[in-house]
Amino acid sequence: MEKEKKQEIIKKFARNEKDTGSTEVQVALLTERINHLTDHLKANPQDNHSRRGLLKLVGQRKGLLNYLEREDIAKYRELKKTLGIR
Repeated sequence: MEKEKKQEIIKKFARNEKDTGSTEVQVALLTERINHLTDHLKANPQDNHSRRGLLKLVGQRKGLLNYLEREDIAKYRELKKTLGIR
């Protein structure tokens, strides 16, 4: 992921200007990486090493979303809607 794209995502989902590690930012960054890897695997279906990395990222994002759902259901729903996560 390019530095500019990462900064744009952080700026969009940050709670304040110094926030880089909140749950919302982490989920948004993971979603971007997941989307990139998904496109890569469509072009390279036998790349099993990247597939394993993708599954790890999906699991990590799921854990963060479960935490956010427990802590703040409104932010959870808004984030899922914004990112287009099922």
